[in-house]
Amino acid sequence: MNQPIWRAVAARAASLLLRYPDEEMLATLPTIRAALDGLPAAVADPLRTVVAHREDTAPVELRASYVQLFDFRRRCCLHLTYYTCGDTRRRGEALVGFASAYKQAGLEVVDGELPDFLPAVLDLAAAHDSGWRLLRDNRIGLDLLVEALEKEGSGYRCAVTAVREMLPPARPGDLAAAARLARTGPPVEQVGLEPFALVDTSEARR
Repeated sequence: MNQPIWRAVAARAASLLLRYPDEEMLATLPTIRAALDGLPAAVADPLRTVVAHREDTAPVELRASYVQLFDFRRRCCLHLTYYTCGDTRRRGEALVGFASAYKQAGLEVVDGELPDFLPAVLDLAAAHDSGWRLLRDNRIGLDLLVEALEKEGSGYRCAVTAVREMLPPARPGDLAAAARLARTGPPVEQVGLEPFALVDTSEARR
């Protein structure tokens, strides 16, 4: 499997494994497990860990722990701009940049999910290079998310670790910035954020 194809498969798998484990998502686990056989071990193995966790845990427990982890642990936020922008006006500007990337790829922002939601960015990466650019540009957020998930003892860190394996190594400046944010936390300035979500406009046209 050539690199563009396996990276798209891995990005889609990671996206599903980081989403809320409803019945529709859990039904995809056998397909995800089979798809991982064609990926490099450094990416496939951590994703298999998450697949196994979701297969071996009761759905009601999966859902409760997911909500507790990602909805009530701010340092385990799945929205990438939160780590560098916090709840400040600068975050709104960053979200506009994310929305532009989706538009470039033929995706549209609509009411609902924010466009920096990691599973959505991974879906974008599976379809368009701009998604990989967003992941590279927000490597600090991924690093901090892995650190937070490790502290919580969460297996979801494996899914984010697999994503980092597909990106270039962190630069010294990124490492320093991540260390600083880990100490101080994201900037704080309470502002309203317009809700965003994504729809594939190519599907809408068919």
